[in-house]
Amino acid sequence: MNYIWLGLMVIALIFGAINGRIDAVTKAAVDNAAAAVAIALGLIGIMALWLGIMKIAEKGGIIRILSRAIRPLAKLLFPSIPSDHPAIGAMLMNMIANWLGLGNAATPLGLKAMEELQTLNKSKDTATNDMATFLALNTATICLIPMTVIAVRVQLGSGNPFEIISTTIVASTCAMIAGVTTAKLFQRLPTFRKSDPNRTKEESENDAGASHD
Repeated sequence: MNYIWLGLMVIALIFGAINGRIDAVTKAAVDNAAAAVAIALGLIGIMALWLGIMKIAEKGGIIRILSRAIRPLAKLLFPSIPSDHPAIGAMLMNMIANWLGLGNAATPLGLKAMEELQTLNKSKDTATNDMATFLALNTATICLIPMTVIAVRVQLGSGNPFEIISTTIVASTCAMIAGVTTAKLFQRLPTFRKSDPNRTKEESENDAGASHD
């Protein structure tokens, strides 16, 4: 990303110099930097609101109820993780935060989930299938209420900032299905199955037998 941003800045400076508009490039940079600060400050309120709601829901037991409700789905997606392992709770909290469009709030929960998944990893320098599936799910999960994007639209003066909810749900659902399906399909390929650090001895023997056949 650093190289991409550097390239964009260099290209802007080169074209500005060629067209004699360096002053316009400088003005655009300063104006947009000020706009970025204004948008970031405007997000503080909405982020604080929903983080507070998440904390209240956690203390009131609502998160626990939701976790139990979707635990069967988690067991289907992550069959090798014990149902009472702390990683399940951390992943479910991360999913709920993503459902509400709280990207920044979901990040520490996702990191906590990865830490817990690492405790089940037999090879600390290789990601397990569960880690890969969770990463796909965290990156592309269903977003029911894109609060961060709505807050940005409000800050920029949108006439109807909530009109993106339906399209966001459809787009994020398609992204989640594609991401999880791809992760699960890749796990079945021999190359990736052999690299799974948590595969059992029986699975290794079956793969070896299949390759000889």
